[in-house]
Amino acid sequence: MRMRLSTAAAGFLLLAGIGAAAAQDVVIAPEQETVIREYVKKQPLASVKIPGVELNIGSTLPETVELHEVPDTEYRYVVVDNRTVVVDPGTRKIIKIIE
Repeated sequence: MRMRLSTAAAGFLLLAGIGAAAAQDVVIAPEQETVIREYVKKQPLASVKIPGVELNIGSTLPETVELHEVPDTEYRYVVVDNRTVVVDPGTRKIIKIIE
């Protein structure tokens, strides 16, 4: 009986971890993505270099990188290595890379 409880508890914790990871994913609504794409096209920024940071969804940008507001959204953006990245300002994590 004790073994079953341990197995069940381990399974529950594993599933809880998967659920928490999925909850951290940020999904931008299509309407907001259109607003973001149009805005960054009209407001180009100079590209910056950030040594040691890989440009991937989920990568965190350092506090030294200035993020720029996208009006009518909760997101910020910056151009890194000539690629526009959309960032969650609360976590500074990259949530979208606009090619």
